[in-house]
Amino acid sequence: MKKNSNSLPFKNKLFYGIGGLGYSSLGQTIGSFLMFFCTSIMGLSGTLVGIAIGISSLWDGISDPLMGHISDHTKNGFFGKRLKFMLLAIFLIGICNTLLWSMPKGSQAFMFLWLLVFMLLLETANTLWSTPFSALALDMAPDYNEQSKIQSYKTAFNIVGMILPSILVFFIMPSVSLGTNAAEASQGGFIKLALINSLLVFAFGLITIFGSLRRVQTHVHYTPAPRQKHALKNLMAGYFEVFKHKGFACIILGFSIAQIASSFLTSVGMHLFTYCYHFSTAQISVLLVLLFAGAIFSQPFWVALSKRIDKKGALISALSLILLGIGLTLISFLFRMYVPIKFLYYYVMFTIFVCGFGIGAMQSLPISMYADLVTLKQYKTGENQSGVYLGYYSFTYNLSNSISLLIIGMLLDIIKFNPADPIQAMSVQNGLGIIVFCGCSIALAAAILIFSRYKVKRADVLKAQLKIAEKQKQSDQNN
Repeated sequence: MKKNSNSLPFKNKLFYGIGGLGYSSLGQTIGSFLMFFCTSIMGLSGTLVGIAIGISSLWDGISDPLMGHISDHTKNGFFGKRLKFMLLAIFLIGICNTLLWSMPKGSQAFMFLWLLVFMLLLETANTLWSTPFSALALDMAPDYNEQSKIQSYKTAFNIVGMILPSILVFFIMPSVSLGTNAAEASQGGFIKLALINSLLVFAFGLITIFGSLRRVQTHVHYTPAPRQKHALKNLMAGYFEVFKHKGFACIILGFSIAQIASSFLTSVGMHLFTYCYHFSTAQISVLLVLLFAGAIFSQPFWVALSKRIDKKGALISALSLILLGIGLTLISFLFRMYVPIKFLYYYVMFTIFVCGFGIGAMQSLPISMYADLVTLKQYKTGENQSGVYLGYYSFTYNLSNSISLLIIGMLLDIIKFNPADPIQAMSVQNGLGIIVFCGCSIALAAAILIFSRYKVKRADVLKAQLKIAEKQKQSDQNN
């Protein structure tokens, strides 16, 4: 890979990062509303919905490293190795997403097959975008510090995309909230939401593709990857081989476990604030905005801190900050019965912002550290396999996320949570608190322990980048 300068222009960081906004909004919409839409609006069995989403999630995890392998080994051309797949993806995502939410009412079998088919197609289209999109950042900004910066831009737009569905639902379907009758919500509102998300993916995707095109054509040099026999077998074997490398194992496992804490906080946090704190839907929405706002505003801070104390130190500091925020929120939970709700709410607003400030680093630093490891791997092997390695990273995250959501569902059943009861028994409220605070704390502590074993230093990466640049320069002169 060749770069004329270590500095990536601001416009390229902006063009790259903005591509994550539409994709993030679409993903957040599916994660938040698809189960509600299928069961409450369409009348499809919850078990069948779970099976369909589970199968598509498994396929998503498997297809990520496959797509990484394909993009790494495809021939370079006018759109480079990555952009051609991303261009195809934005068309397919828009079509599949719109058809997914346009499900006709019919028999249980028919609606199940409709959901399964279009979820599989949508996850395939998502893979065509997400894996090359992640690898593109490594291609355009292999420099140690620039990689942190470009990931922070991507993170900021991703978080904006995560907030957007809640705002859109408020205007498109204001009656859809906790405590309302599901029959009031219409399929037409969800189709409008799907169309908006599809347009956002298409519009911002085009900006990323054509905004990055010249940079790819003039500054990115791909080392041809050798064709392999038994590529699929080697790809699967390579996944387990990755875990023999201590650095890769630390980042993949550390990130996946830390994300379990995020799943506990976001998935059960809604239950906690509704049934234990008795906050209104509007108040909870503000808390979610503060969580994401903290993550957005924290990006410059974590970039600067990673330069000062290295990425590992900054990441552990961020995880410790989230742990502190969880601990401060726990205090409010324990004394919620003795404090006026207004004061309690303002206090929780502060603690949630603290958590969001730490979560911001989790969205950018691990992937940046992973990019450093890919650079070291390229230095040793001479091959640029950023796509397939990012596929392994995504696969492990998807696997851990599926397992954590399964555990959360089981725990809610164990504590006998009943959504039909507006006032939950004290034992259920305490159970919700244990799930959130213990689940988050255990996951965060485990992640800190794993990340502490990461040994790669800034000097190691800078040395590898210099050697790769010298080798490429010599290769260009020989040609």
